[in-house]
Amino acid sequence: MKPVRHLVSMSDFSKEEINGLIDLARKLRVEWRSGIPRHTLASKTLAMVFEKPSLRTRVTFESGMTQLGGHAIHLAPGDIQIGKREPVADVARNLSRWVQGIMARTYRHDTVVGLAEHAAVPVINALSDLEHPCQALALAMAIRDRRELHGSHVVFVGDGNNVAHSIMLLCAITGMRFTISCPAGYEPSTVILEKCRALRGTCAIEREPEAAVRDADVIYTDVWASMGQEEETETRRAAFSRYQVNEALLRSAPEHAVISHCLPAHRGEEITSEVLDSARCIAFDEAENRLHVQKAVLLFLLGGESVGE
Repeated sequence: MKPVRHLVSMSDFSKEEINGLIDLARKLRVEWRSGIPRHTLASKTLAMVFEKPSLRTRVTFESGMTQLGGHAIHLAPGDIQIGKREPVADVARNLSRWVQGIMARTYRHDTVVGLAEHAAVPVINALSDLEHPCQALALAMAIRDRRELHGSHVVFVGDGNNVAHSIMLLCAITGMRFTISCPAGYEPSTVILEKCRALRGTCAIEREPEAAVRDADVIYTDVWASMGQEEETETRRAAFSRYQVNEALLRSAPEHAVISHCLPAHRGEEITSEVLDSARCIAFDEAENRLHVQKAVLLFLLGGESVGE
């Protein structure tokens, strides 16, 4: 019997698997837009464990399972109280007896790691405080729609957070260059930086946003204060005030550079409405891609679909 595969970190997938998943996701997008049914996951159930609120994650995973012929169960924070009412390991063992996959959107990354360690079914990280691999895959698909991944330069302007971490790893695995422009004290995790370097990735830190975007192909940003950091909002707003993605910053970037954001956006803070609503912004394409790449991941992990071979 093959060992159970999980998506806990972006580094759980190889370059070949990432490109294979994008190929499959693009095929699924064509089928979806054409109304062609695919019921590969008929009779299979995905347990969706939520500790944080969600629009894109819940709708895309639940819709994705339905479109693939399966079923998804939404487990709200009060339903489980994972780690409080019941240990993570016991939740994993119980769910493994009833469902074919577990999706978790949590605060602590250790919660997702614990679920994967004790589950007998695939576990998918749908966001933790350390990573957001599904978002990185959606970005990869949006980039592939426009250019080759290998050799592209992604510049992240803002906090070295979970989204930045997964994009960094994505870049290291697929041969993209990665630069983050952030104030001192808000750099990515040293653990992730070391992992990227071990993967022979090109990851740089540039304090000046205008210098960072000078040869960017993709400019990415995210909120300055993530969920769970609300008490730091004012401090972070002051620290990141000159790291806004706006028209002035884009004048330092190549004309072909596109802009994205994982959403939801705080318009007028990390990005202006003028940029978010512009033709250069691919954030809403990326948001749609969450549906397609996650369906590809579900087919790969739950349905036995081959990718990257």
